[in-house]
Amino acid sequence: MIDFTITGAFLVGLMGAGHCIGMCGGLVGAFSQQLPKPTGQNILAAQLQFILSYNFGRILSYTIAGAFIGGSASLLSTLFSLDLYLVSMRIFAGSMMIATGLYIAQIWSGVVQVERLGKWIWKYIGPVANKLLPIKNLKQAFVAGLLWGWLPCGLVYSTLTWAVAANSAQQGALIMAAFGLGTLPALVSAGVAAQFFAQLVMKRAVRIFSGLILVSFGIHTLYIAFAQLS
Repeated sequence: MIDFTITGAFLVGLMGAGHCIGMCGGLVGAFSQQLPKPTGQNILAAQLQFILSYNFGRILSYTIAGAFIGGSASLLSTLFSLDLYLVSMRIFAGSMMIATGLYIAQIWSGVVQVERLGKWIWKYIGPVANKLLPIKNLKQAFVAGLLWGWLPCGLVYSTLTWAVAANSAQQGALIMAAFGLGTLPALVSAGVAAQFFAQLVMKRAVRIFSGLILVSFGIHTLYIAFAQLS
């Protein structure tokens, strides 16, 4: 089940590019415009260093969140019947995987409503993150990504439910790292103005195909969970 979840998490990040660009693309674009102007001819490479530093900070924030959520779930599991707890969490994760797949396929967008859950955290982190702009060096770019990674996002929160079902800090971290790596192509392309990838993954046929793959992962997860109940 966990292998499927890691694969699904990467696919959510990869094919959720439309949502990622809507949420963070403008931020990355503005971030790129405020970068220090490099000297020499290899301007694109210099810009890419800053963008990658920012995004690796962002991915690390997802990984930390996954480790925390997965580890907390593991501690809570000691208070309940382990078998019943794991089955319940797999049903929860499978349901969220189906909801996320339906969102990516543009069939149902209910999953983005969970973004409201993170607004109270961002109320405190947002002002600190804004103070880091404009970015002046790679270390500052990394810290900015680490903070902006906590921007409320429905796709992030829905994938975090899989970290709950993983019932392990290590597996939770791997799930969220896979999700973060999946988002990297879209947000790096947004930063360097190479829009081919973003345009590809936002094509309706591609989104439907990707969403249905995630739905199938969710159904598989539910099948395993309900089989354990029988």
